[in-house]
Amino acid sequence: MTIKFKEFFKEELTIYEIQLAMENGEITSRELIMFYLDRIAKYDQDGPKINCMLEINPDAIFIAEALDNERKTKGARGPLHGIPVVLKDNIETKDSMHTSAGTIALENHLASNDAFIVKKLRDADAVILGKTNMTELANGMASEMWAGYSSRGGQTLNPYGDENLFVGGSSSGSAVAVAANFSVLSVGTETDASIVSPAIQNSVVGIKPTVGLISRSGIIPFTYSQDTAGPIARTVTDAAILLNALTGIDKDDAASYRSANNIERDYTSFLDRKGLDGAKVGIFNNAPKEYYESGEYDEHLFKKAIHVLKEQGATIIENIEIPSFHREWKWGVSLYELRHSLDNYLAKLPSHMPVHSISELIQFNNNIKEKALKYGQDKLEHREKFPNTLRNPEYIQAKLEDLYFSQELGIDYTLQKYELDAIVFPSYIGSTISAKAGYPSIAIPAGYMDSGRPFGITFVGTAFSEAVLINLGFAFEQATKSRRSPVLNTF
Repeated sequence: MTIKFKEFFKEELTIYEIQLAMENGEITSRELIMFYLDRIAKYDQDGPKINCMLEINPDAIFIAEALDNERKTKGARGPLHGIPVVLKDNIETKDSMHTSAGTIALENHLASNDAFIVKKLRDADAVILGKTNMTELANGMASEMWAGYSSRGGQTLNPYGDENLFVGGSSSGSAVAVAANFSVLSVGTETDASIVSPAIQNSVVGIKPTVGLISRSGIIPFTYSQDTAGPIARTVTDAAILLNALTGIDKDDAASYRSANNIERDYTSFLDRKGLDGAKVGIFNNAPKEYYESGEYDEHLFKKAIHVLKEQGATIIENIEIPSFHREWKWGVSLYELRHSLDNYLAKLPSHMPVHSISELIQFNNNIKEKALKYGQDKLEHREKFPNTLRNPEYIQAKLEDLYFSQELGIDYTLQKYELDAIVFPSYIGSTISAKAGYPSIAIPAGYMDSGRPFGITFVGTAFSEAVLINLGFAFEQATKSRRSPVLNTF
């Protein structure tokens, strides 16, 4: 049986289009949720089996109906009223959905509280539609694990190509759900490239904010120094609207206190079609040789993007120098902090859960090897050897060096030397230096390769420069309108 939806329902719907239609009584949030559930059933769980959704919120339709009633009696609370949002599987929700970070060990974990950002979304009257698949343990599981794979959820596919096309990660499902039009919005998390990578690979907009702009509490951790949640959407406008809802100071997250006086009241006020006019942008085109040979780079598309920047009035400085970019980065921060943060998270789980430490998680996986260890768990086993304290001199020095070389001799050095508003990288090659600095970036679609594979660029700035990046990214998006919806077929 085929459900017939109103003519309004189509792919690539935006928040403003939806809100206008709901205000005019053309559609309801209930109908909107049913439209996306229908697409998930047909294309994610059947047909091409994109497999980006791990769970559906069984209360989503009820919530939408309540919000429709609220709209009638009191009016909409804001732009997210009745809008569906999906969450990465490491973000806790106090409902019937589980939070597992893609692990089988935590597949029955029901959080006792909403993450801070989930409370914010509920306060904004968004509808939490479901949880998305992710690279297991945010790619902290195995060095050979393919992006978008988890032992709990299986492999998420890139909707733009065959099953071998790189999907990006670890927020794979969050990017794909938006790209394939299974939700209006999604929330991902990033330690290094985990938002911007899948955004680029799936031709969507991903904002990785300054660490502390968005609370980390209620999210299964990877590191303390670099973790952040962030919005993923099909347009810069929708991403900015979602960013508005996610920001805020959380008494349970020390990092969020640094965002005091740095949170913009409304990030959509920086959406200026002429935002590139008069801007000064540095172009980084000195990536390692292996990147240019990886298949992720398209010289024609990158040069075309630079041409657009110039055409829109930006002053372009090419071949900029970032002194520390090619340094051999130490990985002590992620090694020590994952051991400490994940161990502590597991230790606080309810007594009935099967694991309460990394050691127990490793043993649990060994006991069900066929299900849990398709790619092994060498990363997890390596981290188990580290102490569950953060006093080792190697760790402390790595933490200090990361900040010094990524900021003073990295992004800030380059921005100041050339008097730049932002740095532009092809694809997401600037993710590591941005992540170690804790600085923001925004990934924007920039076309498609001859193979159909999406290509994009990333704007990077200094701490709390989200408004500048949104301004530049929006102007580029409006000048190019590169994004196109993937073609999904039922079989």
